[in-house]
Amino acid sequence: MTSSLPNLPALALFVAVIDEGGLGAGARRQGMAQPNASRMIARLEAQAGQALLERSPRGARPTPAGLVLAAHARELLEAAAAFTDWIEHGTEEEATLLEIGASMTVAEHLVPAWLTALRSVAPAVRVTPHVLNSTGVVSQVREGTLRLGFIETPHLPAGLHALTVGEDELVVVVAPGHPWAGRTDLSRDELAATPLVVREGGSGTREAFEQLVPAAAETEPVQVLGSNAAVRVAVAGGAGPAVLSRLAVRSALSGGDLLEVGLAGEPLRRPLTAVWGGPRRLSGAAAELVALARRDAPANR
Repeated sequence: MTSSLPNLPALALFVAVIDEGGLGAGARRQGMAQPNASRMIARLEAQAGQALLERSPRGARPTPAGLVLAAHARELLEAAAAFTDWIEHGTEEEATLLEIGASMTVAEHLVPAWLTALRSVAPAVRVTPHVLNSTGVVSQVREGTLRLGFIETPHLPAGLHALTVGEDELVVVVAPGHPWAGRTDLSRDELAATPLVVREGGSGTREAFEQLVPAAAETEPVQVLGSNAAVRVAVAGGAGPAVLSRLAVRSALSGGDLLEVGLAGEPLRRPLTAVWGGPRRLSGAAAELVALARRDAPANR
């Protein structure tokens, strides 16, 4: 290669050709006419001093040298995207303001400690948290309204980057006078067949439970409520059992307002996940917050 700076559009085209399996398809992905794409690839091969693509009637595939170049190109393009994102959003105001979203359990029981830790290492950063259910967090991160989100659903959203920061346990809880009080071997089948007090659709808690115990989705709930606190109150009042995060019922269990029912078999566990758009590699306060979350989230301590 010459000592000139890399031609980023050419590298982006080359990666697109490899991903799409052909010059024409790669050119279309980049919004480029195929003759112009052919000339650009030819110049790239001339710079490299060797063939980078093997062409055939079935399409194009990289040579060994092309595979190496593509790997470096992807790193360079990712860095360029991060730089562009910084140029567009990296003003002094952006550097000190961070809009995040968190699903309810994470927001209530984990985010306050994470933000306290963040202030100790980045005191100039001001974080505005928004409390939503997991579906709402994903929607606003995807729209760009929020820079970063934390969700509890096991379904990783398409089109966003995701990183597991910890793990949470779902537990079965009842009022002290419930017939299940004191049980240690409740089966998943019996749990699934029982009308429960549940969170609303879109809640990470509900989605995780119905993925872990699929038959539960077929049983009509006894009540559907919009917050963990409302579910706790309903259960304590005798409405029926519920499945909630251990984080959400920790105080109620220690105070005796609710009792945990022992579940036979493996515990019900779900991931806690950070999600974001834009470049794959987070930077600045968002990256620092995710690092703190990974350090301090449940199952990481």
